[in-house]
Amino acid sequence: MRLIFLGPPGVGKGTQAEFVAKEFGIPKLSTGDLLRDSVQKKTSLGVQAKGFMDRGELVPDEVVIGLVREKLNSAECRNGFLLDGFPRTVPQADQLGTLLDSKGNSLDRVLYFTLSKDEIVRRISGRRSCPQCKAVYHIQAIPPKKDGICDVCGTVLIQRNDDKPETIESRLAVYHEQTAPLIKYYEGQNLLSELEGSGAVNDVQRRLLALLS
Repeated sequence: MRLIFLGPPGVGKGTQAEFVAKEFGIPKLSTGDLLRDSVQKKTSLGVQAKGFMDRGELVPDEVVIGLVREKLNSAECRNGFLLDGFPRTVPQADQLGTLLDSKGNSLDRVLYFTLSKDEIVRRISGRRSCPQCKAVYHIQAIPPKKDGICDVCGTVLIQRNDDKPETIESRLAVYHEQTAPLIKYYEGQNLLSELEGSGAVNDVQRRLLALLS
């Protein structure tokens, strides 16, 4: 099974991607993970990527696609994969399609997770992070045992700037501007299915499995 999960930050696609990857025995791939892994291993592409990252620049598409190509050509992906949050643009989608065509493969489904803006802001703005051990909490869904204190290491929790309501609004605006053409792109290929991301995690899982079946 070859899948793509798309959706704005806070919609819950990462949680569902972990579930589907385990359920179907396929690897979950995100460009962030691929970049970190290649930089850590000091691969040729990792060294290139690190140069851009160290200068505070975006890693170019050709490097990102190169990392995706390496991974999809590995034995780990011979039975399928789940791309989480990639591609982000139509040119990236074109290059991914060309790559799959060259292997005689094609996508099975593109899942687009949707959720109201108010609910996304509520979810993300409730996040609290531990600056020491990187544990993540939510003031409503996953609160720490002691208010404002990390269960793991006792450090005072923080709200990242990315998780503040005013920042979330601008993140969502940028996301939708970049992603709208991509949604139309996959709709035109009859690959896109929309999935409502509201409700309990188990409820979303049931809707997701129904779509995939």
